[in-house]
Amino acid sequence: MDSPNQSLSPLKKFMKVLHSEVGPGILLVLMAVLAMIMMNSSAASYYQEFFNTPVVLGVGPVVIDKPFLLWINDGFMAIFFFLIGLEIKRELMVGHLSDIRQALLPLGAAVGGMAAPALVYLVITADVPGAQSGWAIPAATDIAFAVGVLALLGPRVPVPLKVFLLTLAVADDLGAIVIIAIFYTEQLNGTALGIAGAAIALLIGMNRSNVASRTAYLLVGFIMWVAVLKSGVHATLAGVVLGFCVPYTIPKQASSPVVMLEHDLHGFSSYVVLPLFAFANAGVAIGEQGLSIIGHAVPMGIAFGLFVGKPIGVLAMSFVVIKLGIAKMPRNVNWGQLIGVGFLCGIGFTMSLFIGSLAFGGFENPLAGLDRLGILSGSILSAILGYMVLKRALPERSFCLLGAKPSR
Repeated sequence: MDSPNQSLSPLKKFMKVLHSEVGPGILLVLMAVLAMIMMNSSAASYYQEFFNTPVVLGVGPVVIDKPFLLWINDGFMAIFFFLIGLEIKRELMVGHLSDIRQALLPLGAAVGGMAAPALVYLVITADVPGAQSGWAIPAATDIAFAVGVLALLGPRVPVPLKVFLLTLAVADDLGAIVIIAIFYTEQLNGTALGIAGAAIALLIGMNRSNVASRTAYLLVGFIMWVAVLKSGVHATLAGVVLGFCVPYTIPKQASSPVVMLEHDLHGFSSYVVLPLFAFANAGVAIGEQGLSIIGHAVPMGIAFGLFVGKPIGVLAMSFVVIKLGIAKMPRNVNWGQLIGVGFLCGIGFTMSLFIGSLAFGGFENPLAGLDRLGILSGSILSAILGYMVLKRALPERSFCLLGAKPSR
């Protein structure tokens, strides 16, 4: 007879995987699949009603009245963008973006990796009315998924290749933030913008005065978020600004506030915010047309943008930067490995879904479901081919340290 420990071993193994580097990505996929199952079952009406439920929060004259879906996309995702802001600040201060010479190759690759997919999408959807607003959907890379797939290959991956992918993904996130700020901003409210500007000025003053209280930053940040939400600028950008305003170091304080907040928020973002976002936004009603709608120009444009445009853009710009002598090929990295990473950059799940929600709106827009199909199919194809290319291109032996010789 099996012991209780033996009977629980599959559950323990599953929990171990969830807490590994690939765990958050697996959870996102599971929630996306669950959303698609519900939207194509008798539970579809309950799914839509749940996320369309009005949620009202008000204090005096300030009232926020939005469906639950927008509370997730504007509110919970602001926490995710706050974490991105913290991560980018850390990278700029002490990480991969702190030395511009080392960052030039992945920065150039990131530019190519955003421009080429957008161009592919615009060409394929040129004749579809209203589709052009989704040009930025395939331009984004999901850093959690891409790094998770790379982690499956274990110690065979040379450290400089990981650094290249991480730096490229961080730069890609920064580029996506700029795109959202410039191209997905609604009509502006001057009064709300003024309040948001005052909150930002206060945060900068707190930073320069070495204010150590994280609660104080979060409180002012919440006021800024409400003001940005009312201003017409997408509210998640308040999270990025708040992340930049948190001081990296405080005199006489050993721990970095940025690193501490990253540590505190990482689990909540990975296991609550992003799975909830995926569940709320990945539901696609296939309907009577079946999977034939994947042949529509919008999902085709997104899928080809991710699956074809991304690796072409990453590799073309990398080639130009290296051949012009602006940067060198990272040590222990070859073109085959860069091709594999180029495909991994085509995994555009989280940020692509987010930009799609801005470009095409909610359930009432027929293009919304189409963009999700393109994101899912393009991301899955990119992940599979990226893994297969890297598995062949990577050495059989691992690299222990940056610049180290292969272990025997």
